[in-house]
Amino acid sequence: MVNLVKYAKLLSVPVCLLLWLSACEASPTSSPPSSGASNSTGSPPSSTTSTATGSSDPANASKGKAKESIENFPMSVKNEGQPVDGVLNYGLVSNTPFEGTLNTALYKGAPDAELLQFFDESLFHTNGDYEITNEGAATFELSSDKKSMTIRIKDNVKWHDGEPVKAEDLEYAYLVIGNKDYTGVRYGSELIQDVVGMDVYHSGSAPSISGIKVVDAKTLTIAWNHANPSLLTGIWASPFPKHYLKDIAINQLAQSDKIRKSPIGFGPFKLNKIVSGESVEFVRNEEYWAGKPSLKGVIVKVVSPQVVLQSLKKGDIDLAEFPTDQYTTAKGTKNLQFIGKIDSAYTYIGFKLGHWDAQKEQSVMDNPKFQNKKLRQAMAYAMDNQSVGDKLYHGLRFPATTLIPPSFMGYHDKTAKGYTFDPEKAKKLLDEAGYIDKDGDKLREDPEGKKFTVNFLMMSGGDIAEPLAKFYMQGWKEVGLDVQLVDGRLTEFNSFYDRVQKDDPKVDIFAAAWSTGSDVDPYGLYGRDVLFNYTHWVHDKNDELLAKGHSEQAFNKEYRKDIYNQWQALMSEEVPLIPTLYRSGIYAVNNRVKNLSVDPSSTLTWKDVSVTAEKPQVE
Repeated sequence: MVNLVKYAKLLSVPVCLLLWLSACEASPTSSPPSSGASNSTGSPPSSTTSTATGSSDPANASKGKAKESIENFPMSVKNEGQPVDGVLNYGLVSNTPFEGTLNTALYKGAPDAELLQFFDESLFHTNGDYEITNEGAATFELSSDKKSMTIRIKDNVKWHDGEPVKAEDLEYAYLVIGNKDYTGVRYGSELIQDVVGMDVYHSGSAPSISGIKVVDAKTLTIAWNHANPSLLTGIWASPFPKHYLKDIAINQLAQSDKIRKSPIGFGPFKLNKIVSGESVEFVRNEEYWAGKPSLKGVIVKVVSPQVVLQSLKKGDIDLAEFPTDQYTTAKGTKNLQFIGKIDSAYTYIGFKLGHWDAQKEQSVMDNPKFQNKKLRQAMAYAMDNQSVGDKLYHGLRFPATTLIPPSFMGYHDKTAKGYTFDPEKAKKLLDEAGYIDKDGDKLREDPEGKKFTVNFLMMSGGDIAEPLAKFYMQGWKEVGLDVQLVDGRLTEFNSFYDRVQKDDPKVDIFAAAWSTGSDVDPYGLYGRDVLFNYTHWVHDKNDELLAKGHSEQAFNKEYRKDIYNQWQALMSEEVPLIPTLYRSGIYAVNNRVKNLSVDPSSTLTWKDVSVTAEKPQVE
């Protein structure tokens, strides 16, 4: 069964990326850096739209609807039919067009990564613990000191134009990401920066990376300055076709036709036709290294969350990650199966505590507005996430207590309580912090007696986005905080992340989401020198714990668990961001689809997905 979980891992850095929270999310997601260690490059998006409410009160949003549990969902589809030579119709659920930056190092939005899964992939597959194996397009051997790795690409691995995938193609990926002219965000990965000689190359002082050696056409070695357990879960292993891209200036790659119109990979399908922002047609890669794919092709089309259920019922699409808030309406649809599991993801409210210093390449925490952690704690206590999860998502989302989700069973601190809804405690903390209503309008002034307004950036998309924003703002108002939407309205997906990434001074707080990918190490999101630290929180203890979490000592899992328990407690105490909800990932699948799974231990890939009828079943 194709493992949708593993596909997400390629596009998630040692920490972060995508099991799809897309533009239609009430709490949006961006795409963190990609490590490339997985079976392929993505998984369907979670679009979350409400069909039942315009109310800002979750208690009124879904009256009479049963609370669901993700534990009751199977992780694999059931289909005993015989495969036919057919085409799968795949729904990319989104309110906005995909950008079309189709390269693992250059894309920024989840929809693009979702497209990448069909034609590009990592050299490594992963097991049920998200550790790389020798079952993919390459094998590896870690040195005894755990500071270097020898990677050998299998002989039959070819790019879509017939050229063999070579060791220099993986080296070229590192040369692109590490180059001072690189325009993407993946350089923030600890495992990229720690390659021996990467710092000298990145500064422009060396023409190559001394720690990467091409041994022969199919073999290379990579050396790191430090031993790091994330090597087994977060190593960058996505090569780039050097012969195809080398003549394009690195700072022009993202806008080039070879990335946007005619990209190539070595995955199970080739890109045949693209309608910018709307659809992509893929055809079978007859020379795929792992064998001939069962499907003749895949057609991916953007589908609005408002009509995804109708599209599935009519058979316009065979597969989509399904909006959890619509599940009770769709439950029992005769031509569909629903599979699911707990996502490696969480939504959150982030505080803008500073800015990104591009020259120093690190965050600077210099915004005085939210420096008092009691203010941040009070805002967390004023949020009723239990009601949001129960009423808007029917129990298929549930309150997040830490920044390591329960999908990491060995590292998630089950004893952590997080911030439960407690408006009286919120008021007490605000009083202690000096935020007092001095003019009798029931809204608090700041400690200097000045009007205090919090500007809240929230992404548009789906019927649920505005009610959710209003609900959170009402909760803050009830404890005396004046919170207003930036520009008085919700913000479109691409504009949202542009404003977050560029530290728009109008933005005080923002609602977003991360998927944690295959590596529990949170450095790639919360290190002081990584671009994805959007809050720009800087703290010496954070630096210390993050360093210990990916140290040689952390190969001992009990030691690493203790370090990450301390880190979860620190982040809960300091609250640079408020984790709000953990997610359940649900996929709606037409009954004609076979060999599809979200089980992380599944070993099969998109090559194995098939259909057992020429046309989709309709309700």
